[in-house]
Amino acid sequence: MKTKPVPIGARSRRFVLELPLERPDGFGGVIRSYAPGPQVWGAIEMLSGAERVRAGRPEQALTHRVTLRYREGVTGAMRLTAGLRRFAIRIAADPDGSRRDLVCLVEEMKP
Repeated sequence: MKTKPVPIGARSRRFVLELPLERPDGFGGVIRSYAPGPQVWGAIEMLSGAERVRAGRPEQALTHRVTLRYREGVTGAMRLTAGLRRFAIRIAADPDGSRRDLVCLVEEMKP
């Protein structure tokens, strides 16, 4: 994943990293909820928007790139929130291995 460096001053958006909590549902599955975790600062950039049909209804899909300061342990099971907006993390990676930046490709979740 080749990305251009994002200056520290451009990371002006405050995000909350939400951590997944899973508990058994009594039927062999799990119920997933999220608990607020640490607050992090980052930069967000829209990558693409698309419309798809799911269950017979049109649905919009917006993908973004969020660049944060490097943080160990961020996975695709976590979410980012910024105010009322929620973003499902699809991929989280250190682009150059320097442990300086963490680039997350996210999809905005519609309520």
